[in-house]
Amino acid sequence: MALAETFRSRTGPAHRRVTEFGQAPAPEPGLSDLHAWVDAIATLTQPDRIHWVDGSAAENDALLRQMVDDGTLIKLNPEWRPGSYLARSHPGDVARTEGRTFIASERQEDAGPTNNWADPAEMRDTMTEIFAGSMRGRTMYVVPFSMGAVGGPLSHIGVQITDSPYAVASIGIMTRVGADVTRKIAEGEPWVKTVHSVGAPLEPGQEDVAWPCNDEKYIVHFPDTLEVWSYGSGYGGNAILAKKCFALRIASVIGRDEGWLAEHMLLIRVIDPEGNRYHIAAAFPSACGKTNLAMLRPTIPGWRVETLGDDIAWLRPGEDGRLWAINPEAGFFGVAPGTGESTNVTAVETLWGNTIFTNVALRPDGDVWWEGLTDDAPAHLTDWQGNPWTPDMDRPAAHPNSRFTVSAGQCPQIAPDWDAPEGVPLDAILFGGRRATNVPLVVEATDWTHGVFMGSNISSERTAAAEGTVGELRRDPFAMLPFCGYNMADYFGHWLSVGQKLRFDRAPRIFQVNWFRRGDDGRFLWPGFGDNVRVIEWIARRLRGTVGAVDTPIGRVPEISELNLDGVDVAQDDLEEIFAVDPETWKVEADLTEQFYATFDGRVPAPLQAELAALRYRLAEAARSSS
Repeated sequence: MALAETFRSRTGPAHRRVTEFGQAPAPEPGLSDLHAWVDAIATLTQPDRIHWVDGSAAENDALLRQMVDDGTLIKLNPEWRPGSYLARSHPGDVARTEGRTFIASERQEDAGPTNNWADPAEMRDTMTEIFAGSMRGRTMYVVPFSMGAVGGPLSHIGVQITDSPYAVASIGIMTRVGADVTRKIAEGEPWVKTVHSVGAPLEPGQEDVAWPCNDEKYIVHFPDTLEVWSYGSGYGGNAILAKKCFALRIASVIGRDEGWLAEHMLLIRVIDPEGNRYHIAAAFPSACGKTNLAMLRPTIPGWRVETLGDDIAWLRPGEDGRLWAINPEAGFFGVAPGTGESTNVTAVETLWGNTIFTNVALRPDGDVWWEGLTDDAPAHLTDWQGNPWTPDMDRPAAHPNSRFTVSAGQCPQIAPDWDAPEGVPLDAILFGGRRATNVPLVVEATDWTHGVFMGSNISSERTAAAEGTVGELRRDPFAMLPFCGYNMADYFGHWLSVGQKLRFDRAPRIFQVNWFRRGDDGRFLWPGFGDNVRVIEWIARRLRGTVGAVDTPIGRVPEISELNLDGVDVAQDDLEEIFAVDPETWKVEADLTEQFYATFDGRVPAPLQAELAALRYRLAEAARSSS
């Protein structure tokens, strides 16, 4: 049988439908649970055939060719983007569906107020009902995957069952897929079960659509049994269950139980002109400069940044008293709009080929385009929905959440050891939000507990920023609000307990950064982008103990004269404003923090409540001394 035909054949009972390419692993005692689970899901979903994914290049090529034939993918011009494709999703399936994302823990209080809780028994009944026959007429793919290097000390494995070939191709980029993972399962290594269906069964003779999905959507996590069930969406984190669902929501639960942290963090290595290396993890909510920092190109001569990861980091205390980190992913699933030559040239260079683009615009020459890629839009495009587009139209050519999926190994500044199984020892952790007011450019925490207090209060302003007041805050503690698989107050406590496992002189130092402070006229006070390395340089000198800091009620900030500002033009008044700490507005900030903590019904750890009380005391002292 021709390789491409293995994705079309439909013969025999569902639990026996395998082909000579993609055979089920040979029966052996260690795989009995896997085979039983696959058979159970096949019996429930009733696919026309089963394909066991082996992760080979030949298999991936056949899958991509089949999706082109089926209209799911458009092959891009190989002269401009070799090995690359464009997918156009259904207009109703374009982003994570947070409102339909559930934590089905046995106890509602374990999910906490920031998650949508569901009764696990009731949700299992619902999942059984909607998944029944959901893969009829389709192929069920069994995808064994590893987060982190297969067999690595910080890695974990899982299996995704899906009826979406788009999801299979994406998982192949974002994780390590193949027989090595299956062997680990056979050896008895624990694995996470994830099940996904687009929810669009086909009746005999029914014509398929390019992007099947369902108006009814569920993304359900069962933390007590380490399972994920996703239904109705073929897009992004709703379908690539190894990403947010496993690597954050489920992994955060595993980390809580095993004593480590699964974090929504970038990971970089900074190298100074003398060759000293600093490993930094940073948690930023969306639209706060995360990808730009992950791929930073420093403006200070002699400084370099090597990318280790752009989105997720797993942090584990080591026997040496340090905190070690890996990037568990193998690829980048990045937002396209706003990524361009002037904002992130490294990302643009990463996308030279072998990339799956989703919901971007198509150029007449067979290449892609999105807002921000270039300063000027092409005169004629086909937009993300397949319609003609010109720059004078009042709609974007690319969807605001359009994406690229690409191997991390293609990044031109990827660290040579970015996928080393043991990871790297962290020197610093950064937390940052998008704050037009109040929060200085950089603040150093006085100790680990103070740093956790900072992380628990990360926020961005919705309104009133230009007026210089504290606007309505969108809270996103540790940039994990949508991704923590259990009660966030307990998560804060887990951070405190992890800190107790580290040597005080080897634990990473914690800093809060804010690239987005504005003046009274609404303009940004800091140039940002590549100049953010000037903050990183100050942090590096703090780590070496070669530069001092100024104590303020909220933490330690630089002496302005000790920032390296050579080659950048920032007015002295702007610099003073960017580090100003106003006790009165920070009292408002403290009140808002108290209100936020109160939503957890007394569950916030006492050390963080003590940090809040200490902040109020220091603010009162500062106000008295200035009056």
